[in-house]
Amino acid sequence: MTLRLIATDLDGTLLTSAVEVSPRTRAALDTARARGIHVVPVTARQPIGLRAIASGAGFDGWALCSNGAFATHLSDGRMLFAEELPADTIRTLAAALRASIPDLLFASVREGGEGFVAQHGYAEIADLTDHKRDPRTMGGVDLEHVLAAPSLKLVIRHPELAPTAVFYALRALGLTGFEATLSGAPFVEVMAEGVTKATGLARLCEHLDIDRADVVAFGDALNDVEMLHWAGHGVAMANAEDPVKDAADETTASNDDDGVARVIERMLGVD
Repeated sequence: MTLRLIATDLDGTLLTSAVEVSPRTRAALDTARARGIHVVPVTARQPIGLRAIASGAGFDGWALCSNGAFATHLSDGRMLFAEELPADTIRTLAAALRASIPDLLFASVREGGEGFVAQHGYAEIADLTDHKRDPRTMGGVDLEHVLAAPSLKLVIRHPELAPTAVFYALRALGLTGFEATLSGAPFVEVMAEGVTKATGLARLCEHLDIDRADVVAFGDALNDVEMLHWAGHGVAMANAEDPVKDAADETTASNDDDGVARVIERMLGVD
């Protein structure tokens, strides 16, 4: 392959457990950029979460947020595309899931990832690390308002149940018209039908005129599986879940052991 684009997940992949970019990883990313290689964060985060780590990672170009639902340019705010989950689909999904599991709480990501509309009670069980937003700023509205408009990402969580339990309950309903996944965060994430990190990356690569064969992608969680399959070379972290490792072409060291940097250095012939 002729490496032209590096697509990397953030939490559990590029970032250490301290939510930082190590000096070695930053050096590897800078070397790639100096050689004209695009470095693109592909994340479940929104722009607010990217801004928190952009300086440390050197991110100033295109980024894929909400698991590939939209592409935004971090320097000038341009939006290349945005795929929203229709309100009718959201309401149908929520009604069916609430009939199966009581006490669920919902939040909706809107307005290019800058808007966050949370149900009453959501902020009380949220933490700053969940959405890179202070729960005190989330407010709270009636559920009907959360479900009333299209969403770039619908968030579903329960005060006590693990997100995996909610995820498999949602899948068991047999509903269609959306994509659901897990990122390692304490909630289920729902996007528009057909939207994954792979589809978002494919659209961005088409815009940049880059073939998938010239893309290396890194990930550790369930929401990275499609991207690792799609890329010319998919790399799972040592700390990744087994389905992610199965989807990858290779497994590197963990996020705390500069796994991303090790692969980039090897591919670029850096000593």
